[in-house]
Amino acid sequence: MNNVTISEEDGVRSLHFGTKWVQGAMRLERPDAIELEYVQQMMMWTLFLGNPRAIAQLGLGAGTLTKFCHRHFPEAAILAVELDPAVTAICRSQFALPPDDDRLRVVHMDAMAFVLDEKNHGAFDVLQVDLYDAQAKGPVLDTAEFYEACARCLSPKGIMTVNLFCDYPDHDRNLQAMEPYFEAVAWLPEVHDGNIVAIGFKEAPSVDFSRLEQRAAQIERGFSLPAASWVDGLQAWMQGG
Repeated sequence: MNNVTISEEDGVRSLHFGTKWVQGAMRLERPDAIELEYVQQMMMWTLFLGNPRAIAQLGLGAGTLTKFCHRHFPEAAILAVELDPAVTAICRSQFALPPDDDRLRVVHMDAMAFVLDEKNHGAFDVLQVDLYDAQAKGPVLDTAEFYEACARCLSPKGIMTVNLFCDYPDHDRNLQAMEPYFEAVAWLPEVHDGNIVAIGFKEAPSVDFSRLEQRAAQIERGFSLPAASWVDGLQAWMQGG
């Protein structure tokens, strides 16, 4: 079990697992907003999917994505998978994570066991993966077997976003592990100290950048997220940087 601690600086409360690494953050004046850029990028699936019916989060962190989806997608069932009950407790006491209700549920179990469980296969339109331990040296789960099971959990047009906080050789290794199980895999330019957010599509999307730009403007108005920068990043990816 992690040594779960918090710190505060300049109006931002951060979650740690007993080390210097930030596992999530919340601006106290805007508890429902997404503070960190890479966490904002985890929402880039909204460029392609407007009304998901079911969203799963692997790794609760500070609860940011879970509570954001719970607030902004009232028609969706939201499920978070977290190994450590202490993380959930501190998210609820210190990071404004709502209690479970008829749309929101947090389950305490191993993420690998969750994605391997056949009852979860095909059950989610969106899968958000952010799995790190206290040392944060790389994703806790990063094998081909794991990414294959993640793909199995998605509906036919489902989308996965993954935070890859690791060294450059491991970025490529993770992306290569994903690619056989998704029709398309893309990623945004690096932010912070090595975070790259990747997106995997069960069915390759038809990409029209003028439409993506229009959708990005809607996201920026409705969610206050920098979606235009995601479109720019995807264009740079398609052009090879």
